[in-house]
Amino acid sequence: MAKAAILEKPGEPLAVREVKFADPKPHEVLIDTKACGLCHSDLHFIDGAYPHPMPCIPGHEAAGVVRAVGSEVTMVKPGDHVVSCLSAFCGQCEFCVTGSMALCLGGGTRRTKEEAPRIADMDGSPVAQMLNLSALSEQMLIHEHACVAIDKDMPFDRAAVLGCAVTTGAGTIFNACKVTPGETVAVIGCGGVGLAAINAAKIAGAGMVIAADPLPEKRALAETLGATHTVDALADDAAKQILTLSGGGVHWGIEAVGRQASADLAVASLRRGGTAVILGMMPLDCKVGLGAMDLLGGKKLMGAIMGMNHFPVDLPRLADFYLRGLLDLDTIIAERIPLDDVNAGFDKLRDGHSARSIVVFD
Repeated sequence: MAKAAILEKPGEPLAVREVKFADPKPHEVLIDTKACGLCHSDLHFIDGAYPHPMPCIPGHEAAGVVRAVGSEVTMVKPGDHVVSCLSAFCGQCEFCVTGSMALCLGGGTRRTKEEAPRIADMDGSPVAQMLNLSALSEQMLIHEHACVAIDKDMPFDRAAVLGCAVTTGAGTIFNACKVTPGETVAVIGCGGVGLAAINAAKIAGAGMVIAADPLPEKRALAETLGATHTVDALADDAAKQILTLSGGGVHWGIEAVGRQASADLAVASLRRGGTAVILGMMPLDCKVGLGAMDLLGGKKLMGAIMGMNHFPVDLPRLADFYLRGLLDLDTIIAERIPLDDVNAGFDKLRDGHSARSIVVFD
């Protein structure tokens, strides 16, 4: 048995109560969760913007300790400290074998409808597993390809944010964009993902990193993490400011919010030949595009789900970056709260005035 935060109906507070887990199947791992970040992607499901079977347990940005493994597990062992990742990979499909693991649909990493569920209420009724993880729980039962072992010196609360915010933001810089030293980057939105992208752009040697956000406190965090310039994203001339600062536009315009206006600003900030990268979970009816003159100027538009990560390789490296003092995860974390305060934590996330809240488990 384990205590978990359960979403029973969109728009309603999460209910914190006990659930029970099945025994691990051959390729599954049972993890004692130690920390879980609250991510805006969870809110899309909690508030009903994206559909999901109910009841379910949200949470997808987590770190913990392996308690038990199935008979065929080879990637981790009991006692390992691990970070989970929602982009579980099968290892056999075209995307996996050509190096685009983040695009894998995870075939074979979930239980089938014919199998007993991984998670159940105390009365035995199934509880749906969100994004193959359901990390707002004292335990997780997941496929071995949804977690990776990291250095045991890595603090759990900092390790948790690697699982989504940093993997997405930093992964975009290192994997999707492959930012070359001296290139210019604009990041629209300075939440957890945007701040991680800014920090990674600094590590990559970007010549100029422009952070755009409507909140002064978020712009201040961006400067701490490596932004060379900041802009009020809601200013009428925000795009003009970015074009002026960068001498005609940036090489990379990164949208890290999930809003139409921020995506449009990323596109408007580009130089000739520049690329807009959309990271945020946009409303399902949202469309982002390039005009005829943008296309004639060689501008490009792309998505980068989860930063196009290779998480078995990337996550240990990102942990090493933190331990070596290159990656600043301390600034990204605004508060640490118990599971019982999870609804208040999501309310703060809706307000948008602070960085990551982390649920910590004793």
